[in-house]
Amino acid sequence: MADSDDYEDPELEARWLAEQRGNVQRYLQEQGVHHRGVSSAAVWFVAPYISVWTVGSVAAPGAIGWWAISGDLPTDYLSGQGATDARSALAAFSRRWRDVAAYMLRGETHPTIAVGSPEDTYELGDLLQRRARILDDWAGDDEIW
Repeated sequence: MADSDDYEDPELEARWLAEQRGNVQRYLQEQGVHHRGVSSAAVWFVAPYISVWTVGSVAAPGAIGWWAISGDLPTDYLSGQGATDARSALAAFSRRWRDVAAYMLRGETHPTIAVGSPEDTYELGDLLQRRARILDDWAGDDEIW
């Protein structure tokens, strides 16, 4: 992966963001999420590590239906009802990932969320737990908001 300093180049940053938006769009399609589109620009990002996107609600046009995340971490989405901005969305992803990782690290299956294949459960649980901590750190850092 390129060094984050490389992403000070606006063209490289724009290509990376376009790639992440595409990742979110594909993931939502694979998951069967009906929506009114992914925001044209990331709401918050730190290239090349993380990008946060809003996803339009079908039920309430103009409202955020979901928050989506992509980058050097799992692509995921969660309901827009539990988060009002990118910072609270990061905190919500962190909470969910910590919960899922705890199941995985105990060798148990989470009741609603599956990550990877069973033979990789511990390794992926550890990775998910570490990513959750990073999100939690960023969400709690007043200086970056």
